[in-house]
Amino acid sequence: MIGLLQRLADKRRPDSIATRLRRRRFRLFHELLSTVNKKPLRVLDVGATIGCWATLDYLHRNRGVELTLLNLDKMESPSPHVATVVGDARDLKAFRDGQFDFVFSNSVIEHVGDFAEQKRMADEVRRVGNGYFVQTPNLYFPLEPHFLFPCFQFLPLCVKAFLLNHFRLGWHGPTRNALKARQTAASVRLLRRSELARLFPDGRIVEERFLGLVKSFIVFKPASIGGQIPTRGSDVAQASPPAFRSRRYA
Repeated sequence: MIGLLQRLADKRRPDSIATRLRRRRFRLFHELLSTVNKKPLRVLDVGATIGCWATLDYLHRNRGVELTLLNLDKMESPSPHVATVVGDARDLKAFRDGQFDFVFSNSVIEHVGDFAEQKRMADEVRRVGNGYFVQTPNLYFPLEPHFLFPCFQFLPLCVKAFLLNHFRLGWHGPTRNALKARQTAASVRLLRRSELARLFPDGRIVEERFLGLVKSFIVFKPASIGGQIPTRGSDVAQASPPAFRSRRYA
């Protein structure tokens, strides 16, 4: 059963549900980019992986975008228009205010710590970007997306650590190191919609659904440089794929 869930959630597989949802997500992001009459667009990906952008054909094709990929680990640049930077999502001091037209982040903010640390990241994203696009899983989706275990996010920490000590859950475990198991269990803090709205008060929230349930949230703010900010209920919201349409905006 875990193997089947892994195949469905494996972003490396082109036929997985996770890959299909990510491609839909990027179509919405591409629509946001198209609202700005400026070339090249400067985009910072916080918590980036090269593989993600390679899958979407942004690395070796001129799309009028200058990418900066930021990660805790060092990466080699795969293309002249892609810069790679080692850095922390909670401290983007290497960049000045408004340096980027858009800041992009996919499934990162749930990994940076408690709510205070998540706010540090959100504040930095809003500071360095004129617009932003941040995705994160929904706390209340019944299948925890990192451990692929039903309602894992609601279990006591000691129970999570016990399970990781003895079983393989998603991409983690089993580990015989009790401290490591506890650290892994505590390394993810999923967000409620209301918390995401508090972190990004100037953004709009759309829901990514799977089987009718809200699987994740995308909070975005269009950049107004050289273009028009899309009005609520039109432009980007109406043009986005059906999985992202929502009548409820933050």
